[in-house]
Amino acid sequence: MKFLKAIYFHQRFFWALFILAVLFLFSYWIIELYAITWVIAMVLCAVVCLDGLLLFSKNGIRSERILPDKFSNSDSNAVIIKIWSIYTFKIYIEVIDELPVQFQKRDFLQALEMKADSKNSFEYTIKPYERGEYFFGNLNIFISTKLKLLKKRQVFEHGQAVKVYPSFIQMKAYDFLAIDKRLRQPGLKKIRRIGHTQEFEQIKEYILGDDIRNINWKATAKRGSLMVNQYQEEKAQPIYSIIDTGRVMKMPFENLSLLDYAINSTLAFSNVALQKKDKVGMMSFSNTSGKIVTANSKKTNLLSILETLYNIKTEFLDSDFGLLYATINKQIKHRSMIMLYSNFEHTNAIKRELPYLKAIAKKHVLVVIFFENTEINSVIGNDASKIQDIAHKIIAQEFASEKRLMQKLLLQNGIQTVLTKPKDLTLNTINKYLEIKARGIL
Repeated sequence: MKFLKAIYFHQRFFWALFILAVLFLFSYWIIELYAITWVIAMVLCAVVCLDGLLLFSKNGIRSERILPDKFSNSDSNAVIIKIWSIYTFKIYIEVIDELPVQFQKRDFLQALEMKADSKNSFEYTIKPYERGEYFFGNLNIFISTKLKLLKKRQVFEHGQAVKVYPSFIQMKAYDFLAIDKRLRQPGLKKIRRIGHTQEFEQIKEYILGDDIRNINWKATAKRGSLMVNQYQEEKAQPIYSIIDTGRVMKMPFENLSLLDYAINSTLAFSNVALQKKDKVGMMSFSNTSGKIVTANSKKTNLLSILETLYNIKTEFLDSDFGLLYATINKQIKHRSMIMLYSNFEHTNAIKRELPYLKAIAKKHVLVVIFFENTEINSVIGNDASKIQDIAHKIIAQEFASEKRLMQKLLLQNGIQTVLTKPKDLTLNTINKYLEIKARGIL
């Protein structure tokens, strides 16, 4: 039974049957053609049997699908297929991989030629847009000889599962920011450090190049030589990323929801802050309090944040900012930098939550991060000639203007803001963090 299930007919076989049928049809009028057609039919049967013997003479091939430990959300992830042929002749193969249902792709096909006793491999990439577990089905390989009348099906890798985590590829892409202070990457701002966001370290003898403003005159008088105070950058400041998981964060842009943009940004930003020796933590909220990871400067805290971000889901309810204020008061005891990821489409919405935001900003450095509507921006950029198009453009401009008014309103109330396109979220968030660090606001 297994033998029969493994046999498939090639397209060339059906063409041969079609030609035989046509010959038998014409043999009705041409009697001599009838005997010739039967000879051709017997030759075809013999060749088909030969093809079958060649295909099933050996175990055929071995293959494996190599998957990474985890996939990175919204990034291209590589899947490797390796194939070993133990045939003593050249074969032709077709690889059909059963991809996870989330991709809704049912036309995967890769054709290869393999020489005798050889190995081959190929790589393809997939880009997931949802976190969670992805299940791969069978790896189906159809083998045929040069005759290409029959195919032998072999099945490998009976189901594999891979978890899709927040974008750790994006996190690694911004990892250099923790080391490179020159910020040469396009889009990254070089910000002059002002003020004294430094802690006293020691008193040492003055050497050429030291800042004369740091001269310690009392120590200089005692030692009889110039002495200066040496400072080190203030470290281990608590930084919290707080993600709104309400319905406003379900809005998708370029296949990815605002929630997942915020999650990817939180991971990359937390990694940079952690390597800058700050304490990093995170929290989620909606109509109820979500999970919280307490700020810590240990590297293992990033793994805790990653696992927590993996399990965050969007709630289809309005978020309770009053509850957020109460939770912050209860859970975050020390003055911290709070990066609040949310979204507001109307000034009325932000005015409703403004008392809570102002209350949070009194004790902490609050940065409200919300999003430009890039779909509206595309409407604004289009040329409008018809009355309907002009009306759409005016409405879109009003919405865009309202976003800027919201940003201005927050700034007037002493609240830091980041208004950004979804795709630029991580870059702009890190820039804001570096700016606040440089200015010593925290």
